[in-house]
Amino acid sequence: MSERLFDILLSSFTKILIPCLQVTLPLTVIVFVIGVVLAFFTALVQIMNIKVLKQIARIYIWIFRGTPLLVQLFIIFYGMPSIGLMIPAFPSAVIAFSLNFAAYASETIRSAIQSVPAGQTEAGYMIGLSYPQIMLRIILPQAARVAFPTLFSSLIGLTKDTSLASSITVVEMFKSAQQIAGRYFEPFALYMEAALIYLIISTLLTLLQSFLEKKLTWKHNEDEKTIDEKEKKYAKNF
Repeated sequence: MSERLFDILLSSFTKILIPCLQVTLPLTVIVFVIGVVLAFFTALVQIMNIKVLKQIARIYIWIFRGTPLLVQLFIIFYGMPSIGLMIPAFPSAVIAFSLNFAAYASETIRSAIQSVPAGQTEAGYMIGLSYPQIMLRIILPQAARVAFPTLFSSLIGLTKDTSLASSITVVEMFKSAQQIAGRYFEPFALYMEAALIYLIISTLLTLLQSFLEKKLTWKHNEDEKTIDEKEKKYAKNF
């Protein structure tokens, strides 16, 4: 590596990292929160079998899972102005990523909720709980453990996919790397530097996922142990 290239990489590292902290990561967090909330309600509409809303949800999922994310970004940012809707770059990215993410996450959440045995719901009704109470106290805690690994993996994928926002002029980490590469004519080295930052972030998130999964497993085992102890104590009394 020449001294010039080393100096370029050293000086550009901060210039690439700052947009990562200011744009890439906030965009990821905002999209993940909005996407999970939208996905939950989309999944719930299907599970509750509300006919009209269920059909709308299925069409929405079909469209956003069946078309490329890049095309969705272009339609919202470049296409909408032709029908009178001008949306700035960052909000356009939030809308497109959120709708796309929710379409996939809703299926994860739906399958996780439906994986909870029906007997759990029946038991809830037997002790006088309403449907919202059953959902909050019984179904969702169990479904969350099932859905968590897939949703967190989707979060890691979302972090990398935000690089597509550069195509609609959002100056995030990859866009900054492109601009610097165009200035110094060193695309290979600078793109590799950007890739390294993405790799570090993905690795940290993967380690966090592993840690949280262990915590959830431990809590689940402790809950099961507590339930078993209560059942044994109850059995002794009779």
